[in-house]
Amino acid sequence: MSNAPASAVISRVTLSAAARKRRPKPATLGKDNLLSLFESFVGPAAFVFSLWALARYFEGEIRPEYLILSTVVFAITFPGQARLQASIPAMVVEIVVNWGWIAGLLLATGIVTGYTHAFSKQVLYAWLWVAPLSKFGACLVLRGAAPMLLKLQGPPRRAVIVGMNEQGLALANKLSESIYSHIELVGFVDSRSEQRLPTNAYKLLDKLDQLAQLVKKQNIQIIYLSLPMASQPRILHILDELKDTTASIYFVPDMFVTDLIQGHPDSVCGTPVISVCETPFKASNGVVKRVSDVAFSLLILALIFPLLLIIAAAIKFSSAGPIIFKQRRYGLDGDQILVYKFRSMSVTEDGGAIKQAQKNDARITPLGAFLRRTSLDELPQFINVLQGRMSIVGPRPHAVAHNELYRKLIKGYMVRHKVKPGITGWAQVNGYRGETDTLDKMQGRIDYDLDYLRNWTLQLDIDIILKTIRLVLKDQKAY
Repeated sequence: MSNAPASAVISRVTLSAAARKRRPKPATLGKDNLLSLFESFVGPAAFVFSLWALARYFEGEIRPEYLILSTVVFAITFPGQARLQASIPAMVVEIVVNWGWIAGLLLATGIVTGYTHAFSKQVLYAWLWVAPLSKFGACLVLRGAAPMLLKLQGPPRRAVIVGMNEQGLALANKLSESIYSHIELVGFVDSRSEQRLPTNAYKLLDKLDQLAQLVKKQNIQIIYLSLPMASQPRILHILDELKDTTASIYFVPDMFVTDLIQGHPDSVCGTPVISVCETPFKASNGVVKRVSDVAFSLLILALIFPLLLIIAAAIKFSSAGPIIFKQRRYGLDGDQILVYKFRSMSVTEDGGAIKQAQKNDARITPLGAFLRRTSLDELPQFINVLQGRMSIVGPRPHAVAHNELYRKLIKGYMVRHKVKPGITGWAQVNGYRGETDTLDKMQGRIDYDLDYLRNWTLQLDIDIILKTIRLVLKDQKAY
């Protein structure tokens, strides 16, 4: 029997995007948790009360205009999340980023509608920095009060997990890590012997046929069924036996069988469904992604325009051939697009068989070697972003010939084309930049690309951009 901790057993299904900066992905507390109610209100209330306090201080009263603004702010930010288990630096970054978007949206709306003149500039300017400070202070107060609030709910609810498998262990680890869940994990129920179980980190209570008696005997209040999808007859039998108990029963979906990409519940014509493979950039997420791409691209192009002219002139006078190299790549939904790069080779290959650049490749010009090492050859792709063909962050586009090769060798390879390709990506900042000369290296790149699709957030995009800037200053893997 393995003595490895449960977290090690599920490490292969918990990729790094969900735990970037060595912190776990924040877990919700649950709707029946008293803390979740306070979490929902603490942020919005801090924004509203700070606005009222400033209006009272500077103008002596809270005029109707401020009441209307506070209502809009509360509607935008409710329900909030205090991230009680996040580190202090992570909480600060999240509050600043979220408030930046909210304040920017409100300011843009006020300018367009002309209603900014209805408010005191002193109040608005002060509110821009007092609001996030107020939320930070409120979150710290909630952290301090959390133990008392947990006690007000009485003793924690006792729970068991049926089925010691990957998703069951993943849930057990989440419950163990969450000190505010108010759920006590008593142990597992599984019909296998202890020698056949993947870990001994959690207590094995009994076998499946004794579950109903165990629930009654040990006053179990919550049951999590973590059984394979193929065990439907067994699940139905268990549910039938549990009808004589008052325990709450939840299914833990066998997500790792289908390896869901952006899986979430939905309905089609009133019929409940669960998505198996879907783009993360639907509805509002798509708008946020596109707006951020355009804004960042315009800003970067404005800053680097002189550099673009210098590089173009250097290429023109240092070697024969075009300044811009255009190559066919696969874009969104597998459609072919033309991707721009500064030419770094003496050839411009775009055929059915393309050899990846290697170290000391004779085709690379002296200037091209510098451009590739520093990633300056990728700068024209910001034009592709403005055209809507690419994103700043996303899976790196491969040549069509390479796509046709690897889609036959790597399972799930084409899923990466559910989103637009990127100038940089999650794989590139995790060691998969440059040549992928073995199947294992390409498999690693694809694993990170799919991980990006599962765990995308705007904050993750910003993290990747910042890491890319640091990486290109010292990385030697691109040639």
